[in-house]
Amino acid sequence: MSDVPKTRAAPKHVVILCHPEEESFNMAVARRYCDAVARIGDEIVFRDLYRMGFDPVLKSNERPTAANFELSPDVAAEIDIISGADIFVLVYPIWFGTPPAMMKGYVERVFGAGFPHGAARNRLPHPMLAGKRLLSFTSSGLPRQWLEEQGAWLSLRKVFDDYLASAFSLASSDHVHFGSIGEGLTERVAREHLFTVEETARRVCSACRYG
Repeated sequence: MSDVPKTRAAPKHVVILCHPEEESFNMAVARRYCDAVARIGDEIVFRDLYRMGFDPVLKSNERPTAANFELSPDVAAEIDIISGADIFVLVYPIWFGTPPAMMKGYVERVFGAGFPHGAARNRLPHPMLAGKRLLSFTSSGLPRQWLEEQGAWLSLRKVFDDYLASAFSLASSDHVHFGSIGEGLTERVAREHLFTVEETARRVCSACRYG
């Protein structure tokens, strides 16, 4: 038997972007994260939901409790692509206090595939997500302070981030938000935000490798 220690596979990051504009700030965030992770040597899988034409509509037979439950071919293919990830990174704008419908549909159809509400309630481990990390990068046209004053920020963290972490038995859930993203965004502020993304990516890579 060889005494040479086995080399651990590079951590796998699945980045899921949801924004209709290809040259959006959200796209820049996703690209910067992917570039930073790739330079470190980790594996990147990038899923651009709008450019993929992802269908967010849950089908009747896809409901986990349906008598005729069956994975649709597109969902089965997506699960095959993202399985084995160490961290799932969601990148999306906050619209009317919630994630875009397409992102919610991805959670329902892909993350929730074959996983009934009873399993979440009973804290059963999710076959693909249990023990994994969740990181969200979000943006809004209004300042975060305004979202907090309206209760939208706390609600989003509770009903999306915290709930997903609990329901899918994730190891952790972190969230980086950028407010006041719009036409008045200066180049300097955009650079600062993207530097934050890069620094976050470095910390995540370190945590996935050694945490």
